[in-house]
Amino acid sequence: MFHNNLKIAWRSLKTNRMFSGINILGLSLGLAITIVLFLFISYERSFDKEYEHKEEIFRVLVQTDESYGKEILCTAPAAVAPAIKTDIPSVKKAARILKHGFGETAFVKVGNTNFLEKELYWCDPELFEIFNIKILEGRSYKELERPNTVALSQSTAKRYFGSEDPIGKTILVDNEDQLEVVGIFPDFASNSSISFNAIGSFSSTFAFKEPSWGNSSFETYVQLDPGASIATTELQMQSVLDKNVDKAGQWFSLTLQPLENVHLFSAGYVNSYSKHIGDISEIRNLTFLALLILLIACVNYMNLMTAKSQKRTKDVGINKTLGASSKSLVIRFYAETGLVTLISLFIGIGISALLLPAFNTITGMELEMSLLFRLEMLTGLVVFWLTTTLVAGSYPAFYLSKSSPNAALNPGSKGGKGVINLRKGLVVLQFAASVVLIVSVTVIYQQLEFMQQQKLGYEPENTIAVTTGGIRGTSIKQTLVKEFKSLSMVSDVAMAQGFPGISVSGRTLFKNENDENGTQISTNHSDAQVIELLKLNLLAGKTLPLVKQEGDTLVEVVLNKKAIEYLGYSPEEAVGKKVLIGGFGEKARIMGVVDNFNYESLHRPIGAYAFHNRRSEAKSFVLLRVKSADLTDTMHQLKSTFESVITDAAFEYVFLDKNMERLYAQEHKTALMGLIFCVLAIFVACLGLFGLAAFTAEQRKKEIGVRKVLGASVLGITQMLSKDFLKLVLVAVTIAFPMAYWLMTNWLHDFAYRVTIGWTVFALAGILALFIALVTVSFQAISAARANPVKSLRTE
Repeated sequence: MFHNNLKIAWRSLKTNRMFSGINILGLSLGLAITIVLFLFISYERSFDKEYEHKEEIFRVLVQTDESYGKEILCTAPAAVAPAIKTDIPSVKKAARILKHGFGETAFVKVGNTNFLEKELYWCDPELFEIFNIKILEGRSYKELERPNTVALSQSTAKRYFGSEDPIGKTILVDNEDQLEVVGIFPDFASNSSISFNAIGSFSSTFAFKEPSWGNSSFETYVQLDPGASIATTELQMQSVLDKNVDKAGQWFSLTLQPLENVHLFSAGYVNSYSKHIGDISEIRNLTFLALLILLIACVNYMNLMTAKSQKRTKDVGINKTLGASSKSLVIRFYAETGLVTLISLFIGIGISALLLPAFNTITGMELEMSLLFRLEMLTGLVVFWLTTTLVAGSYPAFYLSKSSPNAALNPGSKGGKGVINLRKGLVVLQFAASVVLIVSVTVIYQQLEFMQQQKLGYEPENTIAVTTGGIRGTSIKQTLVKEFKSLSMVSDVAMAQGFPGISVSGRTLFKNENDENGTQISTNHSDAQVIELLKLNLLAGKTLPLVKQEGDTLVEVVLNKKAIEYLGYSPEEAVGKKVLIGGFGEKARIMGVVDNFNYESLHRPIGAYAFHNRRSEAKSFVLLRVKSADLTDTMHQLKSTFESVITDAAFEYVFLDKNMERLYAQEHKTALMGLIFCVLAIFVACLGLFGLAAFTAEQRKKEIGVRKVLGASVLGITQMLSKDFLKLVLVAVTIAFPMAYWLMTNWLHDFAYRVTIGWTVFALAGILALFIALVTVSFQAISAARANPVKSLRTE
C-alpha cells in the first residue's frame, strides 16, 4: 500500500511539473536558509560549554557611575581578584588577565626570527585551574608563579620553534622581557570566550606587587563554591570595595556575570578581551527568522496545492465513490507531501553547502558543513522533515480528503470562505514581513552611508599608524621618525600613544579641587605635530611645545571643545588656564583648544579628550600622512625604511580609515544579511502570491470565459484579477509601516549620531512591494485572460 502511494505521488509530481518545481524550489530554499541559520545559532550557543566547572565560573564586571557614562566594563582593577579571594569565603579561585600592552601587538623574537603576536596575555596561574587547561608539556602550570615565564599554545610553539622542544627555551618580548617557556597547552576551541596564544606570568607585570583599585584594565574570572548565592557574593564584593576604597572615590560597583552569558550577553560592554562577541538579540531574531522562512515555505506549498485543488477534488471524489476512506486519502496526500519535502530536504542540504562559504564571509565565522552531520543536527533534520511534512501537507491531507464525493465531483463547488481568507491573511503576513525588511534594510544602508559621510573632525584618509611597541630607546624612535620624514611621499610625521579609533588612557577631569565626581577624559601622550597631522581644527591657542626638556615636570595639554565646556570656559578663555586631571600629579596648563572630533565610533557621543606631553605612557605609534597615489610602492618604501633602522622588530601598520571601518563591521554585516534575507523573503512571498493568484484564476475560470465571450479584453480581465491582490498588499503595507518604524527607531537608538527616518523610506518600500506584487499577479492573470474561453466553458 505504501509503495503504491509513493508511485501515485511520483506520478502526480511528474504530471504537474511546473507546480512541483515551484513547490520544491520554495521548500528547498526555505530549508537551506533554515539549516544555515541553525548551524550559526547552534555554534553561537555552544560557547564555553566544554569547561568542566562552567556553572561555577563568573566574570567580574565593573558598573561605572554617571561621570563615566554608566558604562559596563569587562575589565576590573588589579586589586579586585586577591581582595575578594581573601575576604569572601564562597570565592574558591580568582585569576586576572591583562592583554599585553593594554591591547598592543607584542614583538616576539626567537633566536634571529621576529614574530608579531596579537594574543599574548599575562595571567594568574589559577586561570589554568578555573578553566581546567591541561599542560601537555612541562611540569605544571604553577611554574607560571615565577616571574619571566610563559606557556605557549601548541600551534604557537610550533610557529616559534618548529619541531624543536620549546621547554626551557626563551623568547624575547618587545626587546625587553626575556621569558622562559615552561609549558605547552592545547589550542583553545574556536567557541571559547578566552583564547590565548601565549600566557605570561602575571608576576612579571607592574600590577603584581602593587595592585591598584583605580586602573580597571584586568579581565577577572572567579570560581565560586558549588551552590553559592550570586546575590550574596555580590553584596560581599561591595563590602570589600567599601573596605578598600573611600565612598568619594568609588566611581564603580562590582557585579558577577555567569560564564554562560559571557559570549551572548556582552554586546555593548566595554573592554572585553574576547575575539568574537555574540549578541543574544541577534540570535533570537535569526531563530525567529529561520522559523518564519520555514513556515512561509510551508504556507506556499499549501497555497500552490489549493491552486490545483479543483482537479484534485475530482480525483478525491472518484476515489471516495470507489470506496476509498478519508484515512487512506490522508496517507496518500501525506505520502506526496513527504516525497516533496524529502526531495526538498536533500536539495536544501546541497544549497546550504553552497551558501555556507558566503555566509562565513559575511559573518566572519568559520562554520563547517561537517557540523551538519553531528547527531543533534541530524536529529534536527529529521524533525525538520517531519514538521515540514505535517505542516505543509495539512491542507491537502485533511481539507480535500474530508470533502464529500458529491461536492468533490460537482464542478461548481467552491472551498469555504474561511480557508480562502486564511490564505489571504497569510499572504498579507508574508508581504508585511517583506515590507518591514525593505524598510529596515533601507534605513540600515542610510545609516551606514551617513556614518561614512559624517565629518569626523579629523582626516583619516592617507594616514598610517606604524607600531613601535617593540622598539626600546627614545633615540632609535627619533631616528625612525627622521628617516620617515626624509621620504618624499611622507608629508607629516608624529609620534603618539594612540590615534582615533583605538583606546588611550582614561582619566578624570575635574572643574576644581571641590569637584568630587569629575568627568571621564581620554588622554593621549603625543608629539606637537599630531594636531597638524590629523588636520584637527585648532580653535584657540597653539599646539604642544615641540621640545620638552629633561626634568621639566610641567604638563601641557591641548583639550577638545567638550572638555573646556565641562570646565565652563570658552576656547579663548581656556588658553593659559591650569586644569586638574587625575593621575597627572599636578595641574596641567592648557596650551590650546581643538574642535570636537569623533575619536570613537558614532555609537558613542563625543567626550572630553586631551593631548598631553607628560611622560606617563609610551608613544607606541608613529603616525604618517602620505601623499603618494601608489600605495603599494609607498608601503614598500616605508617597510624598507623601518627595517633599515629597526632590525629586531617586525613592521606592523594600520590605515586609520580602515581602522574606523572596523568599528562598523557589525553594521555592515547586518546590512548585508538584511539585504539577502529581504530578497529571500520577497521571493518566497511572491511564490505565495503566485499560488493564490493561480488558485483564484482556477476558481474563476468559467467567469473569465463568459467575460471573454461577452467582449472583455485581456487588460480588463487582468485588472479584475489583480485589484484584489493589490488590496492585500496595501493592507500588508498599512500593517508593516508602524512596525518597521518602531523597530528601526529602536535600532537607531544605539547610535549617538543617526539619520532621521523620513517618509521617502516608506514610500519606496510601499511602491516596491506593490510593483513586485503587480508583476507577480499580472503574470498569472494575463495567462488566465489569454486562455481559450471554449475550454473554460466546457462542462463534463
